Amino acid sequence: METQQPFKPSAKYLTVQQVSERRHLHPCTIRRLFINEPGVIVIIFQKPGKRSYRTLRIPETAERRVFARFTNGGIAA
Repeated sequence: METQQPFKPSAKYLTVQQVSERRHLHPCTIRRLFINEPGVIVIIFQKPGKRSYRTLRIPETAERRVFARFTNGGIAA
């Protein structure tokens, strides 16, 4: 069973573009990495008969956690 983390208004949330610039990665790569990550806020806009648009807000803690997984910081010594 998946548990959801509560919304923390004091946490700093970043846009896909901000994370993309910080990590020098394409925004599509950032979206794929974070779309199912716990703590990330996904806002979905959809008009009838149109495709849906997703806006992501990524907490700094989630950014650090994901990139630690893909770097030496995530490997147990």
